[in-house]
Amino acid sequence: MTERVPRKPPAALVDQWPDTPTIDPAAETARRFVLNLHDALGDRSIRGVARDAGVNERTIRHILAGSVWPDLHTISNLKTALGRALYPSR
Repeated sequence: MTERVPRKPPAALVDQWPDTPTIDPAAETARRFVLNLHDALGDRSIRGVARDAGVNERTIRHILAGSVWPDLHTISNLKTALGRALYPSR
């Protein structure tokens, strides 16, 4: 069995998270997801959105900080709770 190599978090692949685009396709998708999430949050509290989405508040904070990669379950729950698409399209 091969060992799983830990991957860097998205913010480690971007010069100024999340404001600067990057050439890394996965990190750019994560960066654009975070910009969409931040926009969708608007005036709502992260705590309230976390409750509505059934997602841990710390998970949302870590996603916004770029310290973790969002998984599909979390993306789907946030999309439902916020009522809008968050995953960037190209």
